[in-house]
Amino acid sequence: MHPSLLHLGFLTIPTYGALAAIGLMLALSLSLRTARTAGLSPDRVWNAGLFAIFAAFLLSRLLLVATNLHTFVTYPILLLMVPSLTPTGLLLTAIALLIYLRTRAIPMLATFDAWAPCATLIWTFLALGHFAEGSDPGLPSTLPWAARVTGTSLREHPVGIYAAILAVILTIVLLIHLPRRRHAGDTAALGLALIGLAQFLLSFFREPTFYDTKLGNLLDPVQWLALGMIVLAALLWQQPRKEIAYAV
Repeated sequence: MHPSLLHLGFLTIPTYGALAAIGLMLALSLSLRTARTAGLSPDRVWNAGLFAIFAAFLLSRLLLVATNLHTFVTYPILLLMVPSLTPTGLLLTAIALLIYLRTRAIPMLATFDAWAPCATLIWTFLALGHFAEGSDPGLPSTLPWAARVTGTSLREHPVGIYAAILAVILTIVLLIHLPRRRHAGDTAALGLALIGLAQFLLSFFREPTFYDTKLGNLLDPVQWLALGMIVLAALLWQQPRKEIAYAV
């Protein structure tokens, strides 16, 4: 495992952060192409993507400070260095993004179609980052490609590598599907369904996390999230939407 990409004195560049930054920039660049395919302005989709990134960063930091105010007053720099992207932060980011798209009169479903392959591209780099820092542990394995746990003789499923491979495949599938979709929102729904299915399957190879509740002991939290994505995709497919007219 290589959690740090560069370490010079007080300067430390985490591998996960570097890969996440590369993934975000490549996804933004890809959105210029997918926006044209979806019939949108590339500049407006680019700006919306930048807004989503900055909103996620700002809102997650504000939540971190609000829930750890005493620690922030005592150790402000140290607290702000802590990873802070949470489900609540993502929810607030989604709400802010929907408001942004609506106020800028940017078609939401078409934008989500354009972003679907970009999202799976980001997932590729995030998965590699998790593998590099060892933050997505897998179940014990004796397979030839099993990864060795640092400091031990144990070997485990390289879930991060599995996820990265699946993410690349999904990116290709969504890029092929985007120009062939019949309705706005079809590619986004397909992406949600495939990501949900992939995450559900991956949960059988990673160490489970349970909570002391009836629902928490029934399924892993990731499995609940995956099922929610599949249900959301099904609901989106059921919505009446105008068919896209392609030039012949």
